[in-house]
Amino acid sequence: MLDMKYLRNNFAEVKNKLKHRGEDLSELDKFGDLDARRRELIAGTEELKAKRNEVSKQIAALKKEKKDADAYITEMREVGEKIKAFDTELKEVEENLETLLLTIPNIPHESVPVGEDEDDNVEARKWGDAPQFSYEAKAHWDIATDLDILDFERAAKVTGSRFVFYKGLGARLERALINFMMDLHAEEHGYQEMLPPYMANRTSMTGTGQLPKFEEDAFKVADWDYFLIPTAEVPVTNYHRDDILAMEDLPKKYVAYSASFRSEAGSAGRDTRGLIRQHQFNKVELVQFVKPENSYQVLEELTGNAERVLQLLKLPYRVMSMCTGDLGFTAAKKYDIEVWLPSYNDYKEISSCSNFEDFQARRAGIRFRRQEKEKPEFVHTLNGSGLAIGRTVSAILENYQQEDGTVIIPEVLRSYMGGKEVIK
Repeated sequence: MLDMKYLRNNFAEVKNKLKHRGEDLSELDKFGDLDARRRELIAGTEELKAKRNEVSKQIAALKKEKKDADAYITEMREVGEKIKAFDTELKEVEENLETLLLTIPNIPHESVPVGEDEDDNVEARKWGDAPQFSYEAKAHWDIATDLDILDFERAAKVTGSRFVFYKGLGARLERALINFMMDLHAEEHGYQEMLPPYMANRTSMTGTGQLPKFEEDAFKVADWDYFLIPTAEVPVTNYHRDDILAMEDLPKKYVAYSASFRSEAGSAGRDTRGLIRQHQFNKVELVQFVKPENSYQVLEELTGNAERVLQLLKLPYRVMSMCTGDLGFTAAKKYDIEVWLPSYNDYKEISSCSNFEDFQARRAGIRFRRQEKEKPEFVHTLNGSGLAIGRTVSAILENYQQEDGTVIIPEVLRSYMGGKEVIK
């Protein structure tokens, strides 16, 4: 959520920056009238309350002198009715303002490339070389089916499309990756482990920016105002909702494993095969709460933490700086890490690392205090996938496949898989 005072004082500048996102900003034009009316009502209410206090004193003085105060009593009753009417309208205006502010995206950072869509994203760096095969490389879904380690057909029977059963060494590979990533981030990168709830309430989903705008993308629990989490970002960020943190406690760094649930509304026909776009998938998430002046340095650090996973797995990847039109609703700046997938002959997203500045913190009321008696400030929040597990499995199967149909297990994972070196 944007700072209302900043928006008021810099409206033209903010609107100009937001237009590069390519979103419909017609609702934004209502802000000026709503904000002006809110201030009028606040000023009018304060004026009426001051008048009521003055009249009340006059009534008391007249009664003390045993004089007629009926006219003043009638006047005070009328003032009270006006205050009540003003308060009712003020509440309505403030609700409309909040609803409006909740639909306005974050302001892109000045370093974000200006562009319309993914074609305008800018490559920041690349690591590793794509494998060269002397035979026709197979897609991960074919590799996994031949090895009998993934079963999409039976998952579709049990649940529906975009679900999967992991079996045997497939299940063990998934579990090995989760443990490897959690250990790496906790032991080497200094994050505190968390295992969060898999459901979040409406307030939490609003705090991180999934609601109200993207409710159709979420799975809602029938008869409950709960949602299956689309990412551990939601519960972990809201862990500190309405908190005032001490400056010496920052940064706070959490790593969380969870299942993630997404309806994939609007993605019909895209990535219909394999693990790339599932309704349910596992993910390791990195979340940080930091001082505002450190957040862009931390974005580079956090992105590097996610990259380290791919480097240790020896999977080729690139880092893309997302342009204004492909930035997402909540981020001020975002990097996508994309892993090489031979079946696509292209890179596919495996992690998004974002700096939200105070956008989420303002929605969720997460603040810190520099000194004991100083006014609290909003923290900056950041998060990133460290990594999406299913997509990592697909990358390993495709990049480590052998001509005989077997798959070499990355060396760094072998201790997590009982010393096994090959999936066959």
